[in-house]
Amino acid sequence: MNLFRAATPRHFALVLAAGAASAGPALAEVLKDAGTSITIYSSAQPGGVDVGLLGQRPGWGAPQVPGYAVVRDIRKMSLTQGRGEVRFTDVAAQIDPTTVSFTSLSDPTASVLEQNYQFDLVSPEKLMNRFIDSPIAVNVRSGDTVERITGTLLSSSAGTLVLKGEDGRIRMLSGATDVALPSLPDGLITRPTLVWNVASDTGGEQDVRVSYQTGGITWWADYNLTYADGKDANHGTIDVGAWVSILNQSGGTYKDAKLKLVAGDVHRAPKPVDRNNYYGVAPSRSAGRDEEGFQEKSFFEYHLYTLGRPATIPDNSTKQVELFPTARAVPCEKVLVYDGQGGDWWGYGGVQSDAGFGAQSKKDVDVFLRFENTKPAGMGMPLPAGRIRVSKLDTADGSLEFIGEDVIRHTPQGEQVLIKLGQAFDVVGERTQTNFKIDSTRKIMEESFQIKVRNRKAEPVTVIVQEHLNRWSAWEVIRQDVESRKLDHRTVHFTLDLRPDEERAITYTVRYTW
Repeated sequence: MNLFRAATPRHFALVLAAGAASAGPALAEVLKDAGTSITIYSSAQPGGVDVGLLGQRPGWGAPQVPGYAVVRDIRKMSLTQGRGEVRFTDVAAQIDPTTVSFTSLSDPTASVLEQNYQFDLVSPEKLMNRFIDSPIAVNVRSGDTVERITGTLLSSSAGTLVLKGEDGRIRMLSGATDVALPSLPDGLITRPTLVWNVASDTGGEQDVRVSYQTGGITWWADYNLTYADGKDANHGTIDVGAWVSILNQSGGTYKDAKLKLVAGDVHRAPKPVDRNNYYGVAPSRSAGRDEEGFQEKSFFEYHLYTLGRPATIPDNSTKQVELFPTARAVPCEKVLVYDGQGGDWWGYGGVQSDAGFGAQSKKDVDVFLRFENTKPAGMGMPLPAGRIRVSKLDTADGSLEFIGEDVIRHTPQGEQVLIKLGQAFDVVGERTQTNFKIDSTRKIMEESFQIKVRNRKAEPVTVIVQEHLNRWSAWEVIRQDVESRKLDHRTVHFTLDLRPDEERAITYTVRYTW
């Protein structure tokens, strides 16, 4: 069966008609949620939104807000019987006009014949440019004196006006404190507006549902973890708090809206880059009782989070809402990893026979926190992608001190969460290539390493030594004094338990064949 078989327009028409006939909710149910609802989608990389950009003005080459939203509005409108004009105001300035959907819930015959999106908003520059060659009046202050000047506006640029007076003299004026204009020019409006030519058999006041997509709005998750020591140096507990941050630069305010968030990578057709920057105000936070918080459910291949109370999302703002109540005393494990090679070193074009390939060494031992996202552990909810910040209580003065942060991708229930915090101060490693030989005739290559790990702490630790075997895909560890565990086709792990102030060494030899 070909899943990608093209459908004809007739196929689509039949599907849409069947869906409308079978899936449409009762009018009473629709009107119960009358008002504004908004579903926000994020395309932000985890931890990739720089809120430090807030307050900056848009500029060429500046990043766009990585997300979009579907806005639905149910309101009463007065329609003309037959054909008439309807103006729909208070839409987002970054609306995509091609996504607008209009439905009269009272008159199924009503339809939009034409649509205009008017977005030429009033600004001082636009007003002055519209009055070129028209008479205006200007107040100009000079010291304590204010002079009122009238004349025909010839030019307006960078705050400087060029006026021709009634006597024919040309004056260049800067620092005008008051400009009097006779009217608002045609074509300029105070709010973005959709103007429809609507045909309706009945006319009169009707319940109308309008939906559209807008850019300039996104959301991401922020997780705040508090770590506490446990039964030994390698185990502890964490309190996990989660907040949703909503950045709204769409040019619209959504008052008392029903709020939904979609977590997951929803594919969209590519669009030209919109070169707008972020600008806004300081974040506000809000939280409520559990029954009014976010309710999560699976939705297609994504996850949908619905807030149980109305939310107001002002334009040019960052709003924060609690994602779920803080999970207390979640068991976690501190994991120390020594990756002496310093990450993957991939070769291209065949066997890597250079003796120095991958022989480098670093001393840092990385520190991770690991916990299970399961109900028995006190978690067990889908975690949207976001930034995780970890703090630990200083018992000397009761203050929380920051100990590291990382980002996570969308993490389903039942999966493991691994957070990199930094490098250990008192645990160090050393990696040395002790032997390398190659027999090109027999197509055999052998390489040996000695890896030392030193624990300078006053307590025992467990360190995982991670080695990357990247010279060729066919390999075998032929000698080792500590048992290794194959993690994947290019990685092995050795586990070392070290007493306080102890040094231990691992030696191993790997053979590559091709």
